Order: sequence, then C-alpha cells, then structure tokens
Amino acid sequence: MLQVENLHVSYGGIAAVRGLSLTVAAGEVVAIIGPNGAGKSTTLAAIAGGVSPREGTITYGGMGITGRRPEDIARMGVSLVPEGRHVFATLTVEENLAIGTYMLGHRSKTSADVAAVLERFPRLQERRHFPAGRLSGGEQQMLVIARAMLTQPKLMLVDEPSLGLAPLIIDQVYDILLDLRRRQGLSLLIVEQSTSRILKHADRIYVVRSGAVQLVDRAQALKDGEAIKRAYFGFEEVRA
Repeated sequence: MLQVENLHVSYGGIAAVRGLSLTVAAGEVVAIIGPNGAGKSTTLAAIAGGVSPREGTITYGGMGITGRRPEDIARMGVSLVPEGRHVFATLTVEENLAIGTYMLGHRSKTSADVAAVLERFPRLQERRHFPAGRLSGGEQQMLVIARAMLTQPKLMLVDEPSLGLAPLIIDQVYDILLDLRRRQGLSLLIVEQSTSRILKHADRIYVVRSGAVQLVDRAQALKDGEAIKRAYFGFEEVRA
C-alpha cells in the first residue's frame, strides 16, 4: 500500500530524515519508534504532503505522491492524525467533525456522515455540542481520530497517540484504532514512544534514530526489547 524509498528531508540545511525507507502493506499496523528528534513526525508529514522531501520517492497504491498537495493525498485515502491533538477549541465537537468532510465535496452527506461517526464514539456523542477546547485530552484524541475517519481513509498516519494520556485512556485509544483495522481493513502507520504498548499491537516496527532506520523487524521477534534498546539508544548499529 505504501512504499517510502531513500527519503531525505531537511529544514534550513539541517537534515531531519536521512535516507529512510519503509513499507506498509494493506491491513497492516506498522510502528515507527525512536527518541525525540529522530525524524519520526517529519516522516509522517512528508508522506501526508506537509513537507517536501529533498530526495526520495513516496508511492501509495502504486501511484507516486512525492511532493503532492496534502488535500490531494487525503482525497486518495491517506489521513494524518497529528501529534498534539489539534482541535478547533471554540468550535463544537460536531463542527470539528464537519471540517473533516469538506475536502470530499459531499456537503449534502455531511450531517449523515458525522452522525455515523458519532455512533462509533459514544463519549463524543454525549459531548457533541461542547466546544472542543473543553474536552479532556483523551476525548480530544478521540475527536481527531473521528475527524480523520470522515475523510474515508485507507491508510491512517497517527503521530504519538498516547502523548500525555493516562494509561487507561491510551488503552481506549488503541482499542479504537485496532477496531478500525478489524472492521474497515484500515492500515495504520503509528509513531509512538511507548515501546511496550506498540510491541503488543504492531505487526512490524521500525526503530529510527538521527533520521535513519537503525532496525526493522516483526514485533514478535523484538518482544524481549533488547534489540530495540540497542538501536534506540545507539549502543551499536543494528539492522535486520
């Protein structure tokens, strides 16, 4: 479904991503983990069209999307859930969700689409008339996932879904994401720092440090965590 090859991204001459390559198959959950500043979020931003790569190719569904506009990539079925739960604080939950339908052009279906998504999120249903800024951190994370669903994605890019959330709420967020995979065949590329949790849920894991992949393997093969620690902290270069 997704293939990234030899991706290089720089900000003002400073390299953030250096020759990164990865793949995501249909229906797969793939995780990118690594320390702060490793280039994880930049990789997602490049896939979603938010930043332009200096070098490399990004292919989605057999079509090149390198350098395309974010709205065009979203229409193709790639949706980004950004780090930090970016909601429109003064708009209601329903209004935030309606924004997720605009780029599709089906304005006549907006109310029906929003109502269908709210059925999947009972907590948001209860708070549909609340300003999004009054929601808890977990509720805001649910809101941005629900809003991304309204673009009808086949691949969802999720950046740090557990950031700043209590363990119980993190479990609820992951239950939602994995349920989307089961019910809709959604593919997931997740940036995460919670290694123990992602080992439980991912099919494959990429460990990224200093903008480059240091280790890639099946999550089951990495369950003892030792190879991840070596790659994550740079004790030695590890490639699989």
